[in-house]
Amino acid sequence: MFITFEGIEGAGKGTAMERTSQWLDRQGRRTRLTREPGGSALGRELRALLLDREQSIEPEAELFLYLADRAQHVRQIIRPALARGETVLSDRYADSTLVYQGYGRGLDMAALITLQTLASGDLWPDLTFLLDLPPETGLERARARNKALGLERREGRFEAEDLAFHRRIRQGYLALAAQHPRFRIIDAGRSPEAVFQDIRLILEPLILLY
Repeated sequence: MFITFEGIEGAGKGTAMERTSQWLDRQGRRTRLTREPGGSALGRELRALLLDREQSIEPEAELFLYLADRAQHVRQIIRPALARGETVLSDRYADSTLVYQGYGRGLDMAALITLQTLASGDLWPDLTFLLDLPPETGLERARARNKALGLERREGRFEAEDLAFHRRIRQGYLALAAQHPRFRIIDAGRSPEAVFQDIRLILEPLILLY
């Protein structure tokens, strides 16, 4: 089973994914945690470029760097783990590209879907949790986290975008969720435990099917 966690900056995707992995482990499911960008060795090099606040990257260049990360990620990490029977949990995947480079940067959505299909070999998640909250709240969380961890420059490029950009991102995610049944929207404005309990209730019947 391939499960992705999506949402704006500061939505709590990483925390939710960790709790979900621990719960799945207790159910006897082997899990593989990964992320984009940076799930593979090449991806970690690309992540350093893509998230560095000092980098000035054109939208088209940004897109192809993310697609390169995904092509490597799918072939080296995700597909092999799925073939071993593991449940793969990823912090971001293709929907981030559709939303950030499509709704956020204004690139053509049809072209993005075609390129994603090529980069991933047409691999899409079985289930996507969209952790949704107002951009103002998410940005406040994300900027505080980066400051506490000393990541303001190295991983702060998207947090430096203006509020209008992040509002477009949220609108894009909600539009995708309305189009695709694999999405489950989770209110991420609550405590991490409340968020996880919603995820658990959704997963409990589904894990019997995979």
